[in-house]
Amino acid sequence: MPQCGGGARVENHSDLARPVNLSQLPRRTSAEVEAVDDLRAHDPIARRLRELGFVPGEPVEIVAAAPFGGDPLLVQVGFTRFALRRSEAERVRLREPASA
Repeated sequence: MPQCGGGARVENHSDLARPVNLSQLPRRTSAEVEAVDDLRAHDPIARRLRELGFVPGEPVEIVAAAPFGGDPLLVQVGFTRFALRRSEAERVRLREPASA
């Protein structure tokens, strides 16, 4: 009878729940940096994020967030913690961490 176009596939379900960028990552959930998006050529904020360690493959998580969805976010990348504005965190694209 009718099928739901792959609705039973577990991998599709996890992809739907997966955050697209760092600002959407739930607290204490691990992910890996996929890329930092430049909004224009020679974007100084994107360059600075990469200099701070937001590079492909680096583990990242939100440690804490301001109340009511405000700024800043306390973000851990590798073993270092930074306070980022949500607008900065939105530039960091994520992927699911590779299984060990």
